[in-house]
Amino acid sequence: MLNSVNWIGIRFEVNGEKIDLHNLEVQSFRRELNMQEGVLYREFAVKLSSGLIFKAKISRFISMLRKEIGAINYQFEIEGGAAEIKISPYLDFDVLNHDSNYDEKFWEGLQETAEANGAQLKAKTRKLDFEVSAAMQFELRKGGQLIQSEINHQKASKYAECSLELAAKAGETYSLRKYAAICSSFHSAKENLDSEAKSLVEKAAMDGFELLLEEQKNNWAQRWEQSDISIEGDAEAQQGIRFNIFHLTQTYTGEDARLNIGPKGFTGEKYGGSTYWDTEAYCLPFYMASAGKEVAKNLLVYRYKHLPKAIENAEKLGFTNGAALYPMVTMNGEECHNEWEITFEEIHRNGAIAYGIFNYTRYFGDETYLAEYGLEVLIGIARFWAQRFNWSEAKQQYVMLGVTGPNEYENNVNNNWYTNYLAKWCLEYTSSVFDTVGKNDAEALKRIISQTNFEPEHELANWKKISSNVYLPVDEAKGVVLQQEGYLDKEQILAADLPISERPINQHWSWDRILRSCFIKQADVLQGFYFFEDDFSEDELRRNFEFYEARTLHESSLSPCVHVVQAAKLNMMDKAYEMYLRTSRLDLDDYNHEVHEGLHITSMAGTWLSVIEGFGGMRVKNGQLHFNPRLPEHWHSISFKINFRGAVVKATLSNAAPKLERISGEPVELVIKGETIAL
Repeated sequence: MLNSVNWIGIRFEVNGEKIDLHNLEVQSFRRELNMQEGVLYREFAVKLSSGLIFKAKISRFISMLRKEIGAINYQFEIEGGAAEIKISPYLDFDVLNHDSNYDEKFWEGLQETAEANGAQLKAKTRKLDFEVSAAMQFELRKGGQLIQSEINHQKASKYAECSLELAAKAGETYSLRKYAAICSSFHSAKENLDSEAKSLVEKAAMDGFELLLEEQKNNWAQRWEQSDISIEGDAEAQQGIRFNIFHLTQTYTGEDARLNIGPKGFTGEKYGGSTYWDTEAYCLPFYMASAGKEVAKNLLVYRYKHLPKAIENAEKLGFTNGAALYPMVTMNGEECHNEWEITFEEIHRNGAIAYGIFNYTRYFGDETYLAEYGLEVLIGIARFWAQRFNWSEAKQQYVMLGVTGPNEYENNVNNNWYTNYLAKWCLEYTSSVFDTVGKNDAEALKRIISQTNFEPEHELANWKKISSNVYLPVDEAKGVVLQQEGYLDKEQILAADLPISERPINQHWSWDRILRSCFIKQADVLQGFYFFEDDFSEDELRRNFEFYEARTLHESSLSPCVHVVQAAKLNMMDKAYEMYLRTSRLDLDDYNHEVHEGLHITSMAGTWLSVIEGFGGMRVKNGQLHFNPRLPEHWHSISFKINFRGAVVKATLSNAAPKLERISGEPVELVIKGETIAL
């Protein structure tokens, strides 16, 4: 994902001296993210070499309602005397990506214009001719009055600015308002980009900053009305969950099935903006419950549209007959990762795609999706698993060799329990979906069979033969499943015995040492127990949780949330709370010392799971919402809304007296602590 035009630039010079906080004496500084209203505030005061004080208060936002529009209100004043101030708002397309090779640049300038109180740039990407047009307008005000001033213009390759000069009086407050519109050929015809950007920015400037800000506040209020989680009794935990919901909401709005969610969202360049299995495994539940059916459906349609590429990816590895391997990392369906142990071996991501279809259908009861899109995807995935297993004469069972599970501190292992269990489930689930689609829409089933060249008798029988005899490693003596064959051959050191000075181990140990250790980067076996909770008894969960939690370092952002849900179910509330703070405040407190790379957007969805499924105990069973709350002792209550099958339900849960109410929509039956309630 390429960095786009820098639209926020404004330069100030006071009596010829640049306002640069790096070089001037900073007397005060404050930056505030208003998550409730979606506005970034910044204010500072700096002392210049002349002794004058320059003070500024800046408000900035990108509109959630007008997708192409950004706006800045830059208020400033001078203390200590009058001054000549030069103000230069600009647009700059000469931008870099930090991880580019040899400082390569990706944009080619097409056009630069600057006139009156505005400027416009147009550029295209060098490889794919993707075009973007950016337009800006600005105005200078004192109080409510516009200040007219002569404007000078400057242009260069991929750059345009306007500048004006102001004779500023001491103690007077001035305001520069800058508006920008950015339009791309992703959404509009290339020949219309310039006119669209110009008309949109003109409309924004005409409507004014106050109206745009009011729209922003109202739009965010509507979003918070559905998605907010209130935690009574713990300000630290409250701030953490709202920070995460804010970023999830502004990262993905779900209106375009061509788009998905990158692990860093738009907050940093690491992972290149690509999509991972995180979407289906962690993000989908948040969008189902807070944004609703159509938004969640678009996440699944995204994968359906990439099915031909997934089949192509599998063909490159030697798979045949329409087998599909979804990429570990992608923008457009092609594999974008470059490490063999990830692209060839971390194939559990295929199962997460299938699980997302199951989870969506279970949640909304939308079986029409299976006939429209879902079954075709499932067939491709099931065909892959059927070919990826092989028969072991020694074990007299089907095995899966040379894989990497979610725990990336292991690779090229045999019979990773999670991958084997997930693949076995995929074969069984896809077979059951055949029956579902056949009952609901026989014509659709005929169409799918024809399109996929499916041979029901042969393929279904083969899937049943494999799934009924998959090797799943276990240790009978310890009563736990084995992360993979040979796991207990490793020296069994516990995470608690590892010096803190050696963590994270990927920054202190060689990979040879890491791969030979028993340490687990993130939930692996426990990821399977999370997905397939109903397949196991509470005793089985407890034994496996206690065994694997003790060996897990949680050096992946995706790990703690799974442990929260399971610890809460097991009533291990101290552990659940410890893991909750780790996931919810991961970025706010910079646990892993890597916030400079961007925020962990997809694990933020895991934080939502921690509260709703962990402490709220929410599950979907037999088409009903179930709640079994278990809150940390010092929490008074949690309150949230769930969009479920045409109803919006508000739950206010405590350890003492839970309360459920239907806010809108259809009547619904819920189960709270085993008791069925009709709302």
